Amino acid sequence: MPPDISPPDAALVQGRAELERLSARGKRFLGTRYAIMGGAMTWVSERHLVAAISNAGGFGVIACGAMNPDQLAAEIAGTQALTKAPFGVNLITLHPELVALIRACHATGVGHIVLAGGLPPQGAVKAVKDGGAKLVCFAPSLGLARRLARFGADAIVIEGSEAGGHIGPVSLNVLAQEILPHLHEVPVFVAGGLGRGEAVAGFLSMGASGAQLGTRFAAAVESIAHPRFKQALIRAAARDALPSRQLDERFPVIPVRSLVNAGTRRFLEHQAATRDRFLAGELTKDEAQLSIEHFWAGALRRAVIDGDVEHGSVMAGQSVGMVTSEQPVAEIMDELMAQATAALAERARLPAPA
Repeated sequence: MPPDISPPDAALVQGRAELERLSARGKRFLGTRYAIMGGAMTWVSERHLVAAISNAGGFGVIACGAMNPDQLAAEIAGTQALTKAPFGVNLITLHPELVALIRACHATGVGHIVLAGGLPPQGAVKAVKDGGAKLVCFAPSLGLARRLARFGADAIVIEGSEAGGHIGPVSLNVLAQEILPHLHEVPVFVAGGLGRGEAVAGFLSMGASGAQLGTRFAAAVESIAHPRFKQALIRAAARDALPSRQLDERFPVIPVRSLVNAGTRRFLEHQAATRDRFLAGELTKDEAQLSIEHFWAGALRRAVIDGDVEHGSVMAGQSVGMVTSEQPVAEIMDELMAQATAALAERARLPAPA
């Protein structure tokens, strides 16, 4: 039989071209083939996963977490040994050595720095800009996004409550409608609950420049997460990833989305016992608050590294239901792009409205 020389599907060609057009700003900003950022996940987003994401055409991001400047410099160097593609570093604004960490990024040639965990101090913003790096900030509202852009942010991430880990109160669906039609000064990346390319294409069509995904990459082959941690993600459904509950408003709990397990149930019991000790006069209010905050100390490492998925903190976004197997990062990336292209191609096939 003669080889198949049928012309390519015109709608598919149009879908690819549309995906290129919609993601062009994000790709220029990141310097990558795809406008896909890896979410910074403590203990997970280290050199192997970060390099794999960048090598697959995305933009890996190191999660600095509690590292000191020397540890961060070593992690950056380790990542650079595994990839020549661009990647970034995520720093927590409350870190006591924040400016020193920024200097470590500059000294090792990191081109993008993400400041997360609160409004970045002006000194930190100045340090990032003075060193020549591009600054990425998180914004939970349109007003704050515009303010950050004025103060020097080169790009904004809007992350919905569907995300894993520490979360805000508003869904990505609402944030996107509030922010994307009105913020044009800088590229905007969407995050939270994203697991398929059709969703990425939809937000690109609304005005996003790119997307950030975490949970799907956490279960990737290249992720150093313990096999039991990955299997917990693969087995879970969206409704299994719930935010931590606050028992008493006198003792605030920052909501963290993770898989429900024995640890999350014990956290409620611990809050109740701590509250009772406070009411009995055994603890001061500050001591009780500290006891509640320290409950999860080391729990993420226990889950990710040690594989204790019953008592550790298995942080995961609601997209966890779309994690169905342990895949190589490149396969995940190809799958996302194929789904996004197909969605845009299907749109091209639809008749134009009268």
